[in-house]
Amino acid sequence: MASPKPDAPPGAPRSLSGLLPFLRPYRGRIALALLFLVLAAAATLVFPVALRSLIDGGLVGGNTPEARSTQLMALRGHFLALFGVAVALGLFSAARFYVVSWLGERVTADLRTAVYAHVLEQSPEFFETTQTGEVLSRLTTDTTLVQTVVGSSLSMGLRNAVMGIGAVGMLVWTNPYVMTPVLLVLVLVVLPSMWFGRRVRRLSRASQDRVADSSAIAAEVLNAIPVVQSYTAEAREAQRFEDATDRAFHTAVKRSRARSVLVAFIIIANAALLLWGLYQGTQAVLEGRMSAGHLGQTVVYVIILAGAVAVLGEVYGDLLRAAGATERLMELLESRSSIFSPSNPASAPAISNGSAIEFDSVQFHYPSRPNQPALSDFTLQVARGETVALVGASGAGKSTVFQLILRFYDPAAGHITLDGVPTRSMALGELRARVGIVPQDAVIFSSSALENIRYGRPDASEDEVRAAATAAFADGFIRALPEGYDTFLGERGVRLSGGQRQRIAIARAMLKNPPLLLLDEATSALDAESERMVQAALESAMQGRTTLVIAHRLATVQKADRIVVLDHGRVVEQGTHNALVAANGTYARLAALQFTT
Repeated sequence: MASPKPDAPPGAPRSLSGLLPFLRPYRGRIALALLFLVLAAAATLVFPVALRSLIDGGLVGGNTPEARSTQLMALRGHFLALFGVAVALGLFSAARFYVVSWLGERVTADLRTAVYAHVLEQSPEFFETTQTGEVLSRLTTDTTLVQTVVGSSLSMGLRNAVMGIGAVGMLVWTNPYVMTPVLLVLVLVVLPSMWFGRRVRRLSRASQDRVADSSAIAAEVLNAIPVVQSYTAEAREAQRFEDATDRAFHTAVKRSRARSVLVAFIIIANAALLLWGLYQGTQAVLEGRMSAGHLGQTVVYVIILAGAVAVLGEVYGDLLRAAGATERLMELLESRSSIFSPSNPASAPAISNGSAIEFDSVQFHYPSRPNQPALSDFTLQVARGETVALVGASGAGKSTVFQLILRFYDPAAGHITLDGVPTRSMALGELRARVGIVPQDAVIFSSSALENIRYGRPDASEDEVRAAATAAFADGFIRALPEGYDTFLGERGVRLSGGQRQRIAIARAMLKNPPLLLLDEATSALDAESERMVQAALESAMQGRTTLVIAHRLATVQKADRIVVLDHGRVVEQGTHNALVAANGTYARLAALQFTT
């Protein structure tokens, strides 16, 4: 993916070069837009020439009836010519507007899709340092700024640049002695404008960062509404959001103030210079060195140039804001996940009775906690079809084992193999297709029950979905919903109980039909009745699969083939429930505490 040039200062218009990969596929439409743009600008520049002909040829004539008749016919011809120019200008401008608007919408949609797809491929390490709200701000606010530039401002800027250059060319051609010194002084106006634009660039980027901060706060709080309300923190959180929004407002005001000063300087300085040139033109008419039509033509070109300069000042400000937005988007697109598929992935053998998993002397720490090992010299072998429970205190490393199996992270040392193939050597898609997970907090998407279960295998038929739901003891309550399997479950499944959400998640994993099943505290937050239903669903899901179970409640894992006890990232004990109780070690103390209670 292309990125801004390294020597481009933050927020500089050159940063917009990051959009080139998104513009290249539409070269034909860009060329068409440029054609219509040039034609519309040409029609505008032809207008003063037609006006000069009207004044000099249609308004100045003799006093005889024949002369007046000839003059009237000429006048009609001149007005028809002016109308023809206006029609051409309208058609070309409309065509330019449509093509450029289409480009803006299309490029923005492509950019938004590319950024979103890229973010989805990032490892959890990325989300340890990047807030979800900030990503959403870039996907919405920043892409909207890019759309404004590509679909409007850039076109206006190019059009006015062409007209301004054309007007300057015509003025120099028709009034060389007057306009040459004006152009020399014009350069002295542009240079300070560019220097002052640097402050506008910095403030534009800062303004967008502050907006992202407030979006991050909103996303975090809205995802935790029950907690916020249970602690009666609505006013506190509203104040926190107001403070962040207020900071964004003040930064935006500084940006607007700087930009308005820049625009005012450009307009006033250029108007002064152009009016001086116009004054010289009126002197030339009074001295007989210029006709009235020539002066009228000059006036219109001066107006076109002044208008073009004013619009370019506004567009330059938009370009600076869009450049900052593009930088932020390119930063996301340039981020590279530390977890990726190898160029020549190895394939694991097809199996039907579960997957074998092995950890060999694994060392791992989370990137955000480099000095705190999550796993130390961790070694574990799990046979095909075996059910292994991982137990231990919070922070012992149980969830880390699951994350390494799914290759959300790679260990710093040691090896992990699945069915004899190192997980680093497997394509991510193949590795994760072999693993199903039922998390402690079941994730329910804002769609129907059918689509939530089908998330495990999008090409599954409705009969297959219903079979998975039946096996997970979810078919009964789903059928009882108002619209059965087509019932919308609400955001995060708010229309379901905890046990129902878990059974939906189990059905999803069963529909995926993976050889390796990971159960992460799947019954920890359920009441006794729901736990019995979910436990029955889990036993059904475990049939014919290798299963790893994380559990704090030891009563749920007594039937496991083997229990592995972790402490500070190390395996300290393993065996059956009865053997570990008899060993009177860490597990025995945990069991005594829980069962006695």
